[in-house]
Amino acid sequence: MSFTTITTRSAPSPAGAYSQGRRIGPFLQICGQIATDPATGAPLEADAAGQTRRVLEQLEAILGADGAGWDDVLMVRVYLASDDDFDAMDAAYRSVLAEPFPPRTTVTAGLAPGALIEVDALAVHT
Repeated sequence: MSFTTITTRSAPSPAGAYSQGRRIGPFLQICGQIATDPATGAPLEADAAGQTRRVLEQLEAILGADGAGWDDVLMVRVYLASDDDFDAMDAAYRSVLAEPFPPRTTVTAGLAPGALIEVDALAVHT
């Protein structure tokens, strides 16, 4: 099955051997995003809520590059550097996404230096 690579300048360029997004049929997988400063590309120096909002902006930009939006998102995976940031992340997440929310898994994981949150998403869009 063929695939399409999705890219946008409105989200950070890959820092390694991966794509911002890849579509196969109706499925669009967006790579994990950490919050970056749009002016410098460096990790965003912000609290968990600020990083969450920025990460969701980046995900939305990649979705939009494929003509998709939050209503097309089937699943979201959230990785937190600390369980202590769950409430701040969840409040910021609720301020961006509307109900009914897509299914979400949230776990604590080791993240890149300076990153408090990383988020990836799977969308279905025709």
